[in-house]
Amino acid sequence: MRHTNSISQFKPPYSIMKISNTLLHLLRYVMAVLLCLGSTQNSQAKDYSTEVEIVRDKWGVPHIFGKTDAATTYGLAWATCEDDFSTVQKMLLAVKGRLAEVDGKGGAMLDFLSFIAGAEEVVDTMYERSFSLKFKQIIESYTQGLNEYAAAHPQEILRENLFPVTPKTIIAQYVMTNMLLTGVYLDVQKVFNGFIKNYETNLPSGSNAFAFNSSKTEDGKTYLAVNSHQPLEGLFSWYEVHLVSDEGMNILGGTFPGGMSVFHGTNENLGWACTLNNPNLCDVYKLQMNPSNHLQYWFDDHWETLQVRRKTVKVKLGKLRIPITKTFYWSKYGTTLKNKYGYYSLRFPANMDIRGCEQLYQMNKATSFTEWRDVMRQGAFPGVNFIYADKTDTIFYVSNGQFPQRNIAYDWSKVLPGNTSATLWKPEFLPFDSLPQVLNPKSGYLLNTNNSPFECTGQGDNLVRENFAPTHEMGIEGRNNRSIMAHHLISGYKKITYNDFKRIKYDEQYNDSMYNHGLTNAYLLSELDPRKYPHIADAIEVVRKWNCMSNVSNPHVALITFAMYPLIDKISSRGTPYEPNTFTEKEYAKALHNAKKHMLKHFGTLTLPLGEVQKHVRGNKILPIGGMPEVLAATLTQPYKKGMRRTFVGESYIQLVRYSKQGVELETVHAYGASAKPESPHYNDQMEMFVNKQLKPMTLDKKLIYQDSERVYHPGMIDRNSKSITGER
Repeated sequence: MRHTNSISQFKPPYSIMKISNTLLHLLRYVMAVLLCLGSTQNSQAKDYSTEVEIVRDKWGVPHIFGKTDAATTYGLAWATCEDDFSTVQKMLLAVKGRLAEVDGKGGAMLDFLSFIAGAEEVVDTMYERSFSLKFKQIIESYTQGLNEYAAAHPQEILRENLFPVTPKTIIAQYVMTNMLLTGVYLDVQKVFNGFIKNYETNLPSGSNAFAFNSSKTEDGKTYLAVNSHQPLEGLFSWYEVHLVSDEGMNILGGTFPGGMSVFHGTNENLGWACTLNNPNLCDVYKLQMNPSNHLQYWFDDHWETLQVRRKTVKVKLGKLRIPITKTFYWSKYGTTLKNKYGYYSLRFPANMDIRGCEQLYQMNKATSFTEWRDVMRQGAFPGVNFIYADKTDTIFYVSNGQFPQRNIAYDWSKVLPGNTSATLWKPEFLPFDSLPQVLNPKSGYLLNTNNSPFECTGQGDNLVRENFAPTHEMGIEGRNNRSIMAHHLISGYKKITYNDFKRIKYDEQYNDSMYNHGLTNAYLLSELDPRKYPHIADAIEVVRKWNCMSNVSNPHVALITFAMYPLIDKISSRGTPYEPNTFTEKEYAKALHNAKKHMLKHFGTLTLPLGEVQKHVRGNKILPIGGMPEVLAATLTQPYKKGMRRTFVGESYIQLVRYSKQGVELETVHAYGASAKPESPHYNDQMEMFVNKQLKPMTLDKKLIYQDSERVYHPGMIDRNSKSITGER
């Protein structure tokens, strides 16, 4: 067993250490009482630190062992803050409408979105009646962990008066997260930008999930791939954690900084992966305004008055913080925005139910498919696909969501009339068992790559669209390159080996027609006529030689990358959907012309291995990486230095699991490392594995975890291995 000593030689007498520990216990208990007077209403602060132990493995991943679920959750709060306190705070600041004080204009967007969602108001109204007493204890212990870490590390606090936070603030984070994950922000963006006329919400998104049962695997084991495509850093980046308690919890997976449980991963019996689905989870209404009174709108047979809501945020600009005030409104439909075309109301389930965090907690502890599915039937998630697998060889898929019972007389994929109760649906949603779902298909596999729920498995086993409520069709994506390639690759095997499983998951190619749904179609670049565009004839020739692969050594794809991203950025900036032919031929020619200029200016050639221009970067590590948008091993990049590009979204936290009667085998990798703090040795120590498509073995076995540990300590206590007071190295 390897340990690190922050006080390498000095060993104080046991009596002194005992006295120091006793005083520290007392001080921390007093501090907890004072903090929690402001953060909990019905319970006294408890000293959880003695009931939980954090075990760091050689990769710095925290394995948190608690006597109770509440103690483990307290340890999760502490460990998360040790590794990424800055991001934890930024989500709290966004909920409070204060992120712009730290992140400037970029933070202001989330400040306003949180206000639009009414996150704090919703939680304040629903909190007491939404959760069990058991889960309220979980929320309070997590809140206490955050507050105590903040009190012990005041130098790390980003803004004054942020702490202590309350349990309600923690839940408000989930409301805002659900609003973002279900695409509500896209509709907000469209209204602000004026792109609101007759659209369908169909922007590209990421994430893959696969499950194979024993009928499709050579070794007879059940496979699960947890493979979400997320931002690699920031509020919605993955944090790997292992949660164990004496009350029956033992799960390893990914959560967001600020999450109280594992969002997707595996326990000793079962696991699941999540991908974003894209049904219509936000409705937009055009209000009929009174020409004589700009705050009145017609509803049924009378005029109603909009409620005016103003929000001021302080935006960091250099050393100054400039106040910016925006005016919003509230109608019977919900939050209301104004643009040059008029007033538009948005109505969405994401701010109508706050129970999802408790449902996740119960999913973490489920021990069988029956139990897990019963938890899912609570219907507390507004969206997201789930792919499930377990040790009994069960695989399952559901296109989950809170679907209102809408009036079928209206086209809900378009802007709706905001003058009638006929379009004002109630927050009563279709039951879970009515949603598109598949259990143990004969084909032996299930997948979702943000594609249609009606193409989730092999031919002959898929659901029939006509058997489901029309609401499931609204806005749901059809096929994408990832789904096409996944089905194509899987169909080539009668049975797959574990290595085949990995090859499929890490595939970096487009199908033969260069299909690139939701992103600029490279095929249209190759169709340009070099006689019509002689100034880019050489660039067109490079594109035509491309073999549809995006591996790190491919010499033809770099040019395509530089042509593609400016067009993607143009679409993303206005939040509007598009098909590949939305851009004109001249726009494609211009994009390729600019890409050619860029390549010659910075690299002196049009053909260069992709890894020479595309990098995976953190700290002092700059590594070549392959992949492009919409391949299975998806990589999205942004401008870097010297003309290169760097990763920022795509492959992130990966977990591959094999279930059998003998137990659970799992491998994982993080895009960077367990810690977001540059001074940590685990800031970027997984990067080489990540770019080389390698994974690290992990275990749920407590004995093995302690045996191979590098650090073992109580939160905030003297590390019994490293002698560190705070548990930091």
